[in-house]
Amino acid sequence: MTDALRDGLSLRPFRALRPAVDAARLGRLLCPPYDVIDESERARLLAADSENAVGIILPETVQGDDPYLEAARRLDDAVSRGLLATDDDPALYVYEMQEPRGATTRGLLGAVELRDPADGVILPHENTMAGPVADRLALMSATEANLEPIYLVYDGGGAASELVGSAQARPPVAEARTPDGIRHTLWALTDPQSHRAIADDLASRRALIADGHHRYATYRELQQRYQAERGSGPWDYGLTLLVDSSSYGPQVHAIHRVLDGVTLDAAVGRASAVAKVVDVSSVEAGLRLAEAVVGFAVLLTDGTRVALLTDPAGNLAAAAVRSGEPPSLAQLDVTVLHRALVEQVLGLPDTVDAVGYAHTTQQAVSLAQRCGGTAVLLRPTPVAAVAAVAAAGARMPRKSTLFTPKPASGLVMRRFADER
Repeated sequence: MTDALRDGLSLRPFRALRPAVDAARLGRLLCPPYDVIDESERARLLAADSENAVGIILPETVQGDDPYLEAARRLDDAVSRGLLATDDDPALYVYEMQEPRGATTRGLLGAVELRDPADGVILPHENTMAGPVADRLALMSATEANLEPIYLVYDGGGAASELVGSAQARPPVAEARTPDGIRHTLWALTDPQSHRAIADDLASRRALIADGHHRYATYRELQQRYQAERGSGPWDYGLTLLVDSSSYGPQVHAIHRVLDGVTLDAAVGRASAVAKVVDVSSVEAGLRLAEAVVGFAVLLTDGTRVALLTDPAGNLAAAAVRSGEPPSLAQLDVTVLHRALVEQVLGLPDTVDAVGYAHTTQQAVSLAQRCGGTAVLLRPTPVAAVAAVAAAGARMPRKSTLFTPKPASGLVMRRFADER
């Protein structure tokens, strides 16, 4: 194999740690990724099954104890009692998520070799925040495990995609249905011939981080720490779901913003000086109108009044441009929002305290009403635009995209101790 071919993705088989339960209970043990679970959802998951994976991936302080050590204790206890068991043979796993309406996402679960973004092999597209990285680093250090996969997408069409597409020819090793109606199926590829075919196919490819920027940053932080202390090891790889976007591409949604304490009247008043703002009858009507707009467009609402904000004169777009950056970045709604509207027009600091995040329009409106602020509803960023920014080595503002469906947490974990 040539040096050029080696300078691409490397996805290594591993021995997965998985729940040793039947399909009915498995569905109750799984949970969404940590960063989309709020307190009420965490409580609901644990009420349905006290051993739900959320107790490990999103630990809470119990009687003053260190939450991360509590997560490690829960993990070790689940293994010692046989609730979680490690597979005998290293495998690459084909993982399928089938939504209630039939849409299917399918990819490979494996241990991806960690690469510096400057290598151009694993491409981030969003900035990260120090707090979540510190939180995940403490958890991974305490458990010495990758508890949730990151989510990579790539342009496939080769041997790896063919093996993923034919996985149903063999019996699955796990099946479950979660309360959201998604059916999860897992197959194990244990034969060396499949491993070699996948390795050869991926060796010249690169991938985009669809979800898990903070986890990937944590993988690399942990790698640097452990390499300094222990040298090379299983921490040089990270648990990953790799999806061929040309065959099983996920859906991309917007992550909306909430301007804490900024009333709609104040936001509209300031924005009207540099942009066009018109009232619309509803959120749904406004989003339909926004879809037809060329250039920047967002909705502003406090739950009662809804306004469509556009930039026909290009004032906001011009204010978002930074020298030395690719034009593709400054053209994104989310970039114009943060750089021009938030920072310059409204004069807000671009921090999580001033600008909050919401995964649905309903959640954004509810949060705005609670804080006396304004919800900013965005259009989804097209996958091609995300890829263009990443390929140019640029970064979108944090929390810019929501890829769905998200891999279930608790279905597969990867302990360092199982790979030594």
